[in-house]
Amino acid sequence: MFVVGLTGGIGSGKSTVADLFAAHGVPIVDTDVIAHRVTAPHGIAMPQIVAEFGNAFVAADGSLDRARMRALVFSDDAARKRLENITHPLIRAETEREQREAKGPYVIVVVPLLVESGNWKNRVNRVLAVDCSVETQISRVMSRNGFSREQVLAIIARQASREARLAAADDVIVNDNTPLATLAARVDAQHLAYLGLAAP
Repeated sequence: MFVVGLTGGIGSGKSTVADLFAAHGVPIVDTDVIAHRVTAPHGIAMPQIVAEFGNAFVAADGSLDRARMRALVFSDDAARKRLENITHPLIRAETEREQREAKGPYVIVVVPLLVESGNWKNRVNRVLAVDCSVETQISRVMSRNGFSREQVLAIIARQASREARLAAADDVIVNDNTPLATLAARVDAQHLAYLGLAAP
């Protein structure tokens, strides 16, 4: 099946764009959703995370304590790699399973760190980046997540630069203070292009 990798920095509006594609009947495989699922209560990653990091990183409901883990991996690259060594293979396997089971004209895989992870480019037919200014990212994430400006800037600094993301993209949808109707029209046009590319 024809696969589009959808990416963008935090606060760029990836989820909104994915929802607009889904409205056309395009199956969406979201690696963030899968990451939450494998670290949910009874998630398949949790026994390994407990073995590696201890019960201190488990929330009261049995899920990953995201705030505590985020604080650790942001300050400790070795800890981040240890976590990724557990979660990434599980997320990849689940992503591939969902792709195989997807029914539609083509499939969109939402991968926030597509550019950073390197090997994703070889696993998709097209890379679609959702783009906006850094200031738009900051204001969206501050209002959505309640993070401080410094926290958002720290997250952005860990992600590929806007320039690197645009350089890696085959297609770009601009979502910078864009009215929803305009964004929907951009998605409509891109959907038609992908239908043409995915046709046998």
